[in-house]
Amino acid sequence: MTPDIALQQLRDGELRGLYLVVGEEHQLREQVVATIKASCLEGGIAGLNEDQFDAAESGVEDVLAAARTTPMMASRRYVSVRSLDRWEGKTDGNSKNKVSTAPLDQVLDYANDPVPSTVLVLTASKLDPRRRLFKAAKKQGWLVSCEPLSDQALRNWLEGAVKQRGVSLGPGVAHLLAETTGPSLSNVEDALERLSLYVGDGGVITEDVTAECLSLIRPATVWELLSAIGDRDVGRTLSILPKVYEAQDRGLRLLGVLAWSTRQLIRFEAALAEGMSPPDAAKAAKAPPFKARDLAAQVKRISRLELESWLATLARVDLELKGGSKRPPLAILEYALIDMCRAGTRRRQAAPNRPGRRA
Repeated sequence: MTPDIALQQLRDGELRGLYLVVGEEHQLREQVVATIKASCLEGGIAGLNEDQFDAAESGVEDVLAAARTTPMMASRRYVSVRSLDRWEGKTDGNSKNKVSTAPLDQVLDYANDPVPSTVLVLTASKLDPRRRLFKAAKKQGWLVSCEPLSDQALRNWLEGAVKQRGVSLGPGVAHLLAETTGPSLSNVEDALERLSLYVGDGGVITEDVTAECLSLIRPATVWELLSAIGDRDVGRTLSILPKVYEAQDRGLRLLGVLAWSTRQLIRFEAALAEGMSPPDAAKAAKAPPFKARDLAAQVKRISRLELESWLATLARVDLELKGGSKRPPLAILEYALIDMCRAGTRRRQAAPNRPGRRA
């Protein structure tokens, strides 16, 4: 089940005896676990009915002994195990039957006959889905998958989070935050907290506010860079790059704003193709209406295929900047921008007289 489903079940009073909470989105894992714990210990004495273990430091026997302990002056006992993946591959060295006494298999044996008064929560950032424990949790409905949110899900999360803080997002800002601070929710929430405090209750978080508070490259400067790329002007493109490149983050924030701007152009072009006016197309692209003229000028010079090839290039650069290449980050970006400048030229040379092709 998803974290949202698990949290809704808990709000509805449905508390299971076992949970396997797995996924790389740390904040979602923590939110689910904290809610389970609060639901389990509600009305009881927490200190008397709570045991927390780390699989890197504790054995499965200690965990299961705690899980089989009767709660004191309460209806339930809460037992949690973090870093469950540390038990993968381990066995009981005193037994000849290695498979049946592996820690994860012992937990599965417990799961097949759990203590009704105990809530056992198992957490890990990763766990082999081929494990019998993982398969059983998924089949029986006590697996909670906390993977990083998709772009759309992250933007939806942002829209809900700003309402809780009493502020609102200007056009395109949800996309900008998702590109530059995501996908980790802890980073996004930290950025949103700072922005909310800056604009105050009832304020609007705009592109300029976001750039100022988060030390982002200003979108206006990135538009200059995109304009140079759209003109296939390699010299101007490379002269602008040092003005927006930040060695401290290896160019990742610049990359995020470039990807955000490119997607905005693609959405704008698609809206125009559907017959919308430039102001309506800007609105559809989550851009302020005053940007309509600049966006229209850009898409006249840059084809949809070029924009799509830009996104493919930026996706490749993202992997290279995060360890997929041994080249210096600035060199990675330079080669990528040159490649983006030449994309349109290569396409026109390959099909100079193709009917219906835009210049």
